[in-house]
Order: sequence, then C-alpha cells, then structure tokens
Amino acid sequence: MEFGTRIFIAFLVSQVVCTGSQEEEEKAECVPGFQEKEYRVEYSGGFLKDIPLLQAQMAVFLTVLNYAVVFDDCTGNEGVEFEVSNPDFLIDEKLNLVPRRHVIDSGDVMFVHGVNNHVDDMAQVTIMGAPSRSPQTLREILGLSDMMPYRSKRSLLVPPMFVPENQRAPFPRLIGKVISSNMKEDHIFRLTGRGADQDPKGVFSINRLTGDVAVSRALDREAIAYYHLQVSTTDLSGKLVEGPADLDVSVIDQNDNRPVFKEPRYSGEVQEGSPTGTTVMTMTAYDADDPNTDNAVLRYIIVRQLPDKPSPNMFYIDPERGDIVTVISPHQLDRETLPTTQYELEIVAKDMAGSEVGLTGTATATITITDRNDHAPEFTHSLFQASVNEGSTGVVVNLTVDDRDDPATGAWRAIYSIINGDPNQNFEIQTNLDNNEGMLSVVKPLDYESAMFHTLLIKVENEDPLVPDVVYGSSSTATVYITVMDVNEGPVFFPDPLVVIRRENIPVGSFVAMLNATDPDYLQTQSIRFSVLRDPADWLIVNPFKGNVTTRAILDRESPHVHNNQYTALFMATDNGSPPASGTGTLIITIEDENDNAPYIFPSVARVCEDSKDMNVVIGGRDKDIHPNTDPFKIELGKQPGLEKTWKISRINDTHSQIMLLHSLKKANYNLPLVLTDSGVPPISNNTELKVQVCTCKKNRMDCSHAGSIQTNILLLLGLVLLSILCL
Repeated sequence: MEFGTRIFIAFLVSQVVCTGSQEEEEKAECVPGFQEKEYRVEYSGGFLKDIPLLQAQMAVFLTVLNYAVVFDDCTGNEGVEFEVSNPDFLIDEKLNLVPRRHVIDSGDVMFVHGVNNHVDDMAQVTIMGAPSRSPQTLREILGLSDMMPYRSKRSLLVPPMFVPENQRAPFPRLIGKVISSNMKEDHIFRLTGRGADQDPKGVFSINRLTGDVAVSRALDREAIAYYHLQVSTTDLSGKLVEGPADLDVSVIDQNDNRPVFKEPRYSGEVQEGSPTGTTVMTMTAYDADDPNTDNAVLRYIIVRQLPDKPSPNMFYIDPERGDIVTVISPHQLDRETLPTTQYELEIVAKDMAGSEVGLTGTATATITITDRNDHAPEFTHSLFQASVNEGSTGVVVNLTVDDRDDPATGAWRAIYSIINGDPNQNFEIQTNLDNNEGMLSVVKPLDYESAMFHTLLIKVENEDPLVPDVVYGSSSTATVYITVMDVNEGPVFFPDPLVVIRRENIPVGSFVAMLNATDPDYLQTQSIRFSVLRDPADWLIVNPFKGNVTTRAILDRESPHVHNNQYTALFMATDNGSPPASGTGTLIITIEDENDNAPYIFPSVARVCEDSKDMNVVIGGRDKDIHPNTDPFKIELGKQPGLEKTWKISRINDTHSQIMLLHSLKKANYNLPLVLTDSGVPPISNNTELKVQVCTCKKNRMDCSHAGSIQTNILLLLGLVLLSILCL
C-alpha cells in the first residue's frame, strides 16, 4: 500500500565517504545530530504492520524531495540507538520506521530520539491528514522558548498520548513512552496527577524503569475527555532528578452516543396559503460525542408524514440545520380543503454525518395549519323579518351567517353594523359569541304612531381583516324588516312635574293647579279620567274630568309632610282603552309662609350658682315660621311690677339675650315671666316663663338636687326682697 511520499532517514553507521575534493571536505563543518529536524508522511486511513513509513539507508548523502536526510554524530556514529515516542512504532534492523501493528489512531505527531555517547538529538515526524490532535510541536513538547537556540534540549521527553474510549480487555494497554536521556540505573519514572494518584486514581500507570505509560481500564470520553498529568524522574530515595513535565492524555472519541432530542414531541404551526419554503419550525438534537468528529455531526430526515394527503412530501427538513419548511404550493395549503389541520412528522437525526453506520434518534413534530381570513362571512338569508310592540325593548331577531374560517378566531368571529335605516339609533346589534349570530335589539322604545315600519340594512364583517385577494360581497349584507305593533299607551302628563306656588292657610276649596294629560294613541278616540294617587296630608282633591285641583284642607307650611317648603302629590290619568292604560304625574306645591306661629324661648330651664357674684343666663328665641316672620326677637320681662329690681335683660343679637340676677337668691327653683315677640307683620307675642334653678356649686361641680323641692313664686320673692330693703 502506498501512503504518499515516503521520507527516508539515512543514518550514517560508518565514516562519511566523500566523492568531492579534499578542499570541500575541509570546508564542511559537522553539526552533530539530525541534519533535518522535521519530516512529513501522508495519512491514508492508517498504517499497515511492518510497512515502513520512513526508510533509512546507508549513504553519505541521500536526497529526498530535494533535501538531504542525514544523521551524524561527527565521530563515526558508533553505538547509536533510536527510540520512537509512539510505542506502536519502532526502528527495525534495516533502520526503517515501521508500525508494530496495524495503526489507525497514530496521532498527528511522533518523535525519533537518537542518542549515543557523543550526541543526543530528536526529529519530528508529522502525519499529514491524521485526525486532529493537540497542535503540539517538538519545540512545544520540549518546552523550548523561541529565544533559545534551536539545539537547546531537555533530557525528559513527554509526548502527548491518545487513548480510544471503550477499549476492551486485556488491560493494561500501552499508550506511549516517556524518554529520558539522563536515566541512570538508580533513577525511576514517577507519574502524578488526576488519573494517577488523584481521583480517579489508578487509571494510568508508568513503568518506573522503562517509562512505558499504560491505561488500566476502559475510558469514557463523555465523562472525562482530557487528562493532565505530570511525569518526573527521581532517585531511589525519592529525590527529584528531572521534571515534573506535563503529560497530556486525550481520550479519542468513539461513536457510542445516539442523537437525542430534548423533547419527544414538538409542535409548530404554519398559516394556510404560506409561500413554498416557509419555515415552520426547527428540530434540534444533541449528540454527546466529540463535536470535532463525525460522531457528533448530525443529519436530519423526515421518514414519515401522517396523513400523506394531498402529498406525502408536503414538508422538507434541512438535513444540517433541522429547519422544517413547506414544500406544498400555497394554493394546496388550504386549511378548508385539506383532510386535516394537523400533520404529524417523524423526524430522525443520524450522526456520522448521516452515513449508514450512524446512530439515530427520533422525535415527532406536529404541525398545525392555522387559519387566515380568506373567507368572508355571508348571511344565510338576504331578508330577515320581525315584529315588535311599541314601547318595548330587547332582542327582536337573530341574524345568522356562514363563515368557512376557523371558529373561535378573529377570522370567523362576526361584527355586525347597521349601515342604513336607524337615524335615531333605536337599534343595536351584539354578536353571540357561542354561535356567531347577530342579536338585533331595540334599545330605544319604538312609537307606532310615529313609524309603523322600519327597514334596516345590516353589514357583517370579521374581527380580522380579509386577506388582500378576498373582498366582502353582496352576501355580506342583509335587509331586516321590522313591523311595529300598536299598544294602548297610558296618558302622558305635561309638564311633569307641574310646579305651582300657593300661600299657606288659604281657604278650603281654593284652586291649586290644572292638570294636563294627553293620550299618545292619537289615532284612537279615547277619554281620560284623573284621580289622586298619593296625597300625604290629604289636602287636595281633583276633578276627574277637567283635572283642576283644589284644597280640601288648610295648607300648613309647618306640616311634617312639607320639605323645604314644598309639598308633593301624585296623580293618575287613565284612558278608556281596552285594556285601559294609565300614566302618572307629579304636582309640586311651593307653600309660602304666613306669620302663624308664636316664638318660644330656648332653653326653657336655666341653672345658676347661689353664691355666684355674677348670676347671668343666656337665652334665645325660636320660631317655626321663616323670614321675615321670625327674628329679630324682642325678649322682655313680664308685666309684673318689681321684676326689674331683681332681673335685668340685655340683648346680645337678633336671637339671643342675657338675663342678669341683681341679688343673690337662695337655693330653689324660680319661674321668671318673659314676653317674646317676633318680627312678623303683624308680630306675634308669646307670654312664657323661664325656669331658673339656683344650685350649690363647689369645686366646679353644680348640685341642683334640692332645688326642685322649693317652688317659689316671683311675687313672693319680690315681697321678701322689698321687706328686707325696708328693714334696712
């Protein structure tokens, strides 16, 4: 098998035989080690056992691809030993680089170490086209700085290593080799880090003498994809000699995970009439394998569509992105003609980029064909008829329509409007949400005498606008013919209420008001009778034929039935129709006041302290009448002689006066005669008495408990006062 260009490494195992002149030999300067540091081999799927990659030949100069490949320690190359970093390869007895076994996962870099007593050098072999690995070069492995001379070396070589996951027994398995040019008999290799002496412990081990690194059990890349360990050399006492140097172990992925959808069932929707290529939804699956390999490269396919009408391939899925798009034409994607509004797709995701050996995962996509408003509503009849009694309200007719769009959507729900025949807005239409019918109602009572018939033009539309290529036609309008039925209506009072002004105390039989009521049924000849419906004080009487209202009792403004000077009564007018109808009217009488109530004092009882130096009492006047028949009040002492020697009255304002006691009185009750006069024309006076209680007062507390036991007449009191004065 040919694996591309084979690069031959020629190792000089004897002295260099020169074919040129002696002068050219003297000019050549020998640099120990590999004369070329990097070699390339093409990867063609793997390497067969014992088939050389690089052939080394005994030659003085061997030119391959226009450059010389030479190893020279400048002393004759005696005792040169070669070691390969990948344990799957070796330098055979013919000095060729050959695989020990069939190798697929070779890695993309390996190193050849040449060493004897005079030289210690390495060369890098790059496998072109090998599966991607960690991009480390010989200089990176050796930790050489860009500022260091190219031939600077480290004696501890730790190449990157690769382990396929899910390997089978037997274990342990050799995965690589660590090389040290300074190893001595009393030196040993030591491996530390996660996977060695840290959890998970014991996954990797190293041969203390040879540096061979082995794995002890099968690995799972999805659990741990990368191990970072350290290698060092110590003497037998444990003293560090070299290192630590990093050892990176990458777990090579195997296709051991199926693609998995997040959900077993997905839902999407597409509107009917959508253009071909409309994206419906995106299906996304996930694969736990290495995303940098084909093991996690997914491809999507639709394996089944239910139902398969009108075409088994109504939808297409982008194999790489998982986008589901429509394939069916917009004309065929008609919700009203399709056998169903839901289609079920079985979607398969396959890894290995969809190859036959790929693993699969399955999910279901349910696609709903949604409605658009591509059908205008149409009335089931062009003419609807109804009749309604005058004066009544409510639903009079239900308007029915057909609409092929999806029920309970804005493309189906109807909106009704009256476009002609309702100038006074007597009608209203509301949509019945259950059946989409239009409920035509009378909201303002109709009058038979004004119009016996009404003709309405009704239009129906959808909540959602129609699609551009669909319009409302003649079937979207209908005529409604309403017949108004005559009903015997009750008489109507005018004005209502009727307001009049009358003075209180007018004589019985006085005229109050004339009621006016008319019968709306003017097309019929009917008579009207009046009657009293409500008269709280029973003051009024009405003539049943003429409607004139007169008094049957005295009007009293101060009556409890009068509120804010107004008295309200209700009257009824009844026609002689069949059956009779009646109406009610209100009469409001504003009653003017007369000075027919005497004023009275308030309060009627006053209390004073017996030892008080200033015995003053404030009293006021009140009157049931209103201005100008009330205040200002005149409050005077009674006409009994001598009162002014004991009492004095001083006016405070229009309604109140102050009574002062001129002499101390004993603890008792006294009745003081007073005269109150209002300001009416003519004025009215009231002779009354003020009860004065003289009480014992101590520490701001008034005790009048014994005052009521002594009733003293003002005349006796005056006599006692005069006697006491004469005795002086």
